Amino acid sequence: MPSGPSKDVATVIANPVPMSAADRSPPWGNPGAAPPDRVVTVLAVSPFDEDHIFLTHLFSHSNWRMHQARSCSEALKLLRQHSIPVVLCEAEMPDQGWKRILAELGRLPESPLLIVTSHLADDALWAEVLNLGGYDLLMKPFDRLEVLRVIGLAWLHWKEHRERLMETAAR
Repeated sequence: MPSGPSKDVATVIANPVPMSAADRSPPWGNPGAAPPDRVVTVLAVSPFDEDHIFLTHLFSHSNWRMHQARSCSEALKLLRQHSIPVVLCEAEMPDQGWKRILAELGRLPESPLLIVTSHLADDALWAEVLNLGGYDLLMKPFDRLEVLRVIGLAWLHWKEHRERLMETAAR
């Protein structure tokens, strides 16, 4: 078994596939639409318009999908309604923040991975995120390539973990 992602997977993560408007419009349930386990799907949780604008623009040039929430309560509602593998959450939220989201993620059937974002990203916050079970920390202002890399690797990690669980359950 290879030790890391294949060259093809690494290329997909680093370079999300450009799609036409016609390809982007169908929801997962429509014929011809990519199944959820083949589409990088992210929930962006932030009270800041600039975060949503940046991520919307970044994802609009790919086959990646994004849900948006401006509060933890709104994010938790979306997480209960949709299968979302990766959650990007601002550290400084007005309603309890990333720790509340992280606590709730473990209660979901297919627990998403949490990436915390912050202008004040430092070693202490990074260590706290990892020690409490988060996946990673992204510094703001966002760097396009770093956002794609971290989200892509988180999604791949989630997908591989899910596949191992399904293989184990099938035995």
